Amino acid sequence: LVRAEMEVRPDLCTAGGILHGGAYMAFADTLGAVGTVINLAAGKRTTTTDSSTKFMAGARLGTVVTGESTALHKGRTTMVWQTLVRNADGRLCAVVTQTQLVMDAPT
Repeated sequence: LVRAEMEVRPDLCTAGGILHGGAYMAFADTLGAVGTVINLAAGKRTTTTDSSTKFMAGARLGTVVTGESTALHKGRTTMVWQTLVRNADGRLCAVVTQTQLVMDAPT
């Protein structure tokens, strides 16, 4: 499990003061990548190959969102992570599922 918080700042919001969809996606991608990195064997690296986001609610400017990323699959060549992003009220705002490719690090 990887957990983090992100402040909903003006530079991450739409003109209406709501967290931009791309900010949700980047936040979740970071959490899934961190989860993969801490599970990599020596001499391996990772990159995101696929990401899918479902939006359910918004987060307002000046609040904090919380993301929790859980491994759905930890294999030898790929890992799949699901990240739930919730607003300050605990309401589910986005569900992001991503696949991380596990590959050899350059020598």
